Order: sequence, then structure tokens, then C-alpha cells
Amino acid sequence: MSNDAKDTNASSSAQPASCKLDAGPHPASAGPVGKQPAPPCMLVIFGAGGDLTKRLLTPSLYNLSVDGLLDDGMRIIGVNHGERETKAWLDDLGQSLQQFAADKAGEFHTGKIDDNAWHWLSSRMEYLAGEFETDDVFETLKQRIDKTPHGNAIFYLAVGARFFKPIVERLGKHGLLKEDEKDGTGKGGFRRLVIEKPFGTDLASARDLNAHILRHASESQVYRIDHFLGKDTVQSILAVRFANAMFEPVWRREYIDSVQITAGETLGVERRGKFYELTGAFRDMVPNHLFQLLAMVALEPPNSFDAEAVRDRKAELFDAIQPLTPNDVVFGQYEKGDAGVAYREEPDVARDSATETYAAARVFIDNWRWAGVPFYLRTGKRMTARRTEIAVQLKRVPFLMFRDTPVDTLTPNVFTLSIDPAHGTRFDFNVKVPGPTMQIGAARSAFNYDDFFAERANVGYETLLYDCMLGDATLFQRADSIESSWCIVDRVLHPEGGALPVHGYAAGSCGPAQADELLARDGRAWRPLHDATR
Repeated sequence: MSNDAKDTNASSSAQPASCKLDAGPHPASAGPVGKQPAPPCMLVIFGAGGDLTKRLLTPSLYNLSVDGLLDDGMRIIGVNHGERETKAWLDDLGQSLQQFAADKAGEFHTGKIDDNAWHWLSSRMEYLAGEFETDDVFETLKQRIDKTPHGNAIFYLAVGARFFKPIVERLGKHGLLKEDEKDGTGKGGFRRLVIEKPFGTDLASARDLNAHILRHASESQVYRIDHFLGKDTVQSILAVRFANAMFEPVWRREYIDSVQITAGETLGVERRGKFYELTGAFRDMVPNHLFQLLAMVALEPPNSFDAEAVRDRKAELFDAIQPLTPNDVVFGQYEKGDAGVAYREEPDVARDSATETYAAARVFIDNWRWAGVPFYLRTGKRMTARRTEIAVQLKRVPFLMFRDTPVDTLTPNVFTLSIDPAHGTRFDFNVKVPGPTMQIGAARSAFNYDDFFAERANVGYETLLYDCMLGDATLFQRADSIESSWCIVDRVLHPEGGALPVHGYAAGSCGPAQADELLARDGRAWRPLHDATR
């Protein structure tokens, strides 16, 4: 995360300044206070015709354009197989932007598109037809980039994982990843490589992919992206922990009983049956998204927000996590219920599929801060509520002093960070109920982002793209952390006793009963998902 992106100032709650853009330079007033446009570069998007480009990358680039954070020298080349005119490609992207902007439930809801801002951006975009596994397109890219005065280029692999190796190999073969010294000052153009997950499917494949990439590029050039880390509410975890003296003193095993991290969805696999059959909920979510949330909650304080300082702390944390065993994990698959059809009835899903759509895990971190504190992770499709949150439960206070009162239980003190769809925090605690006797009642203190800060259209990739252009790798994953994450789950992915059982759960429920039993063994229970007030 860039230093500018982390700045907190009095203007942070103000409405973002509107800006009128044309195909020429940005006006001097464009851009949030304290932020400067990223350096000029050529952004090459492999997979320009895909859903990722349409739904996430283009809206993010548009938002960066509106904020004045893209340099006038910015150029974007979209590479995809299939002949197509640039105008047709841009018309398609523009229509999608309009649809997303009008969707009140979407993250990109802006009401309408600023035509000047879209014109500024689209006038810098070009479509290039070509196959990812042939040399012609890479030679063309080399010629285009060599003609730029700055020589800066970012290659974004918005493609299926099977294309990672061939694209990287040809980028290396044609010298497109070589950072040459252009003027004798050592400040030649940068070359960066952005890779989406899945970054491997297990430890062996992740090591193989890392080795292949690092034969053609240095680790400092590789930006392994996890869109969860682009969410403001995820980045805010570090601010909540380290910018407030009230939290850090109790953020340790002496005071914390357990932590629950939930990423539940009400939707099924929709049109992703082919992908899900090969991947499953565990691979799709646990070693990346949920582990990244765990790292933000549990890492030791870095000395600064310098990229390597933060990533070193993450690496230390992953090294301290005890490898999971089949006894620590529960898999589930949604069956027909009130909320929809069964997974096996979805398109492109085998009728006898044993793929999990739900995964729960119990994780222990063997270090001085967290030894003995269980972290419970769960993720699932077709659950009773859409919710991504982190609930930190403090240890119960001694009950002896209340023995002669009507009090029969105390509400656990729980600090919850809400990431999606609600954005904010809340704290559950106990107070005395007014009256002549000592009765304890539950109370809650809550903070919602919308009550303090102006709403901004943000799909989660804006900060990640901006930081990549700046060369700030704080929010991107390093090779050692990727491999450590897969190492933690390798015994679950390749169990000695055969495949793990997959338990059924009704669509629209909270998951399989066996997941409840996972916590019950420790005398604990999942936080309720069905409570609409939570």
C-alpha cells in the first residue's frame, strides 16, 4: 500500500472533488489531497475480453482516472484471442460500465458515468488480437513499448492459470521483462508482472510456478494479487490494530479466547461449475483469502508500512502456523433447500460430484502472541447470509462476584470487523440494567463507515493497481508466503487416508452439522449468521 494511500487527514471524510476530463491532460486540481498520479506506463492486459477485465479492471481504471491518479502518458493495450476492432471492444466495456454504475447493489454504483472521464481513459486504450502461446503478439508488444519515452510496462495476466507459464516464458524470451538502463543513471523503465490467483493448486504446483516465473523475472518484479487485500475494510485492520492504543495491549493470548473468520455467500456456484469442480471451496478461499485476513489480524507490528517490513511479518506468521490435519477441517456441499438447487444440479457439475462448496478449519499459531488461541475459519456457498467478517472474542471475566445476583450468564466481549457487505466495527459488552438489583444486560457499540465517510465507488482493485504502478508491493504476496500457505494445507489436500468426507448441508443454512461439532469439541460455537442485527 502506498504511503499516500495510508495517509489520514482531516479531509478524508469530505466528498471527493469532481473533475472534468478530456483526452488531454488532467486538470491540476484532479486527485485526492496528498496523492500524485502514478508514473506513466504501458499497461498490457492479457485476457482483455474476459470477465475480470470487464467487471473489475476497467471500473478500477475508470475510478483512478476520475481521481486524477493516472498519468497523461498512460496507455493500455488489451490482448485477447479473436479479431476485433478497438472501437467494438471499448463500446462493450463502456456499456458494461453504464450497467454497473446503475446497479445500486454493486460496488461500482456511481449513478452514472462521467463521459469526459471515460473518454480520457478510453482514448488511451487499444485492442490487440493475438494468441497467448505464439510469438507474434509479443513482438508487437515489444515494438509498442520500445517506442514509449519512459519504457515502463506492467503485464497483467487476467487469464486462466494454464496460460501463466506460456505468457511469462514468451515475455522473457522477447526481453519484455528486462529492465534496461536507458540513460546511464540506473533509472531505466520498470517492468512488472501481475498474476491473479490461483497461484498453484498445492505446494508442489506453487513451487513449480514460482520457479518458472523466477527464471524470467526477479521477485521484485512479480505482483501476486489477492483482491481481498484491495478492500478498504481489510486494509483498515492494520489501522484499527496499530493506530489505537486501546486494542494492541489486549491483542494477545492472555486476553483473547478465540478468533472467527467468516466468508459466507448466499449465491451458489452460478456459471462457475467447471472451475469449481476442479478447485472447490477450500483451495479457492482458505490458503489465500482467509489466510490473508488471518495474517492481517495476527501479524506482529511491523516497524513501518514499508512493503518488505509488512511482508516479512506475514512470512514469519505463516511459518508459525501449525500444518493442518484432516482432523482440523470439515468439508460440506450444499443440497437442495429453500434457498435453491443442490450443487450437483448446477450446470457443468457432475451428478456424483464430491467437490466441497463449504470448508471450515481450526488453525493454531505457535508463537508467543497466539499460542493456544484457536482461529476458526469458514467459507461457503448457499449459506444463510452473505457476510465477510472477523470476530475476536475476549476471554470471559470471573463469574464469582455475580454468584448472589440474578445473573446466570454474561455476554462474551466480542470485537467484530465487518468487511462485506457491511463496512465497520462493533463491540459487544455487558452493562448493568437500570433497576434496584444487579442485573447484567448486553450492549453494543458500533461504527459504520457510511456514517463518517463519503461513499465512494470502489471495486477493490483501485489501490492494488495504483500501488503496482508506484512499485509498492505491500498488498501483494511474496513467493515464500505463497509456498508457506500451501505447505500449511498440504496434508489436507493430500491426506494419507484418502479423500476427506464431504458432508451435506441444506442450501440457505449455516453449513453442515459437522462444522458445529468442530467447535463444540473445544467448548465453543460459531457466531450466528442468521441474526440480521449482527
